[in-house]
Amino acid sequence: MGLDRLKFLYREVILENANNPQNYGNIANANYQTTVYNPNCGDELNLFLNLDGQNKISAIKFNGKGCTISRASASLMTEVVEGKTKDEAIAIAKTFSKMAMGEECSPKELQSLGDAQIMTNIMMFPARIKCATLGWWALERILLGKSEDKDND
Repeated sequence: MGLDRLKFLYREVILENANNPQNYGNIANANYQTTVYNPNCGDELNLFLNLDGQNKISAIKFNGKGCTISRASASLMTEVVEGKTKDEAIAIAKTFSKMAMGEECSPKELQSLGDAQIMTNIMMFPARIKCATLGWWALERILLGKSEDKDND
């Protein structure tokens, strides 16, 4: 497949997830909820999550206002982690963070990201990294029990 065709496919997946995000909305009486902000561009994302008795993510939704990149990445993130255990989701989020920081990831780690691997192209644009990681920050905040009043940076 040619590089131009691959870039086109990446762009299409990102636009589809931004315009028709998966798991968009809220969960009434969610076990966990947090809001994160990207002060650089004004993105605001609310994440709602339920863990079942086996510590698996039984429901996950997000809403808010944000750019194409933050909405697409949050949509992809919810698809990847729904049904995963808390520990699996934390490991996946850490892999995404490693990827965002330009650190080397093993093929197995990248595979764990599923379709969210597409966001690797965004990492070529440093100004967009916070946009791409916003939903993942929210997930880590919830799963790692980080305080709501801590700065997003």
